Amino acid sequence: MKSGSPLNSRALHAALARTARAGEERYILRLYITGLTARSSRAVSNLRTICDEYLEGRYDLEVIDIYQQPALVKGEQIIAAPTLIKKLPLPMRRIIGDMSNRQGVLLGLDLIPERGARR
Repeated sequence: MKSGSPLNSRALHAALARTARAGEERYILRLYITGLTARSSRAVSNLRTICDEYLEGRYDLEVIDIYQQPALVKGEQIIAAPTLIKKLPLPMRRIIGDMSNRQGVLLGLDLIPERGARR
């Protein structure tokens, strides 16, 4: 996937097909940030640490600076930044903040079961 290009439905279906063929879930993630602020830097660093630990080799992370690429924000309903959107695997999820709540990020990415939920 090209950096900065929107993930359209055709790309989503292609990614789903690759995932099904590979036999493992591939994560498609978008992190929306606001410039080079401390909060944005923490979000990128925290998320990369989590992804490298839990999703090694199984994720695509696109970091989008909403100041630099405002057109990519349209249609995403971003109300705060940083915001992480998990496009795949479904269901889509949104996580807002600097990703320092590791438990919350892992839960939002469906990497750990919700307390009391049956799996």
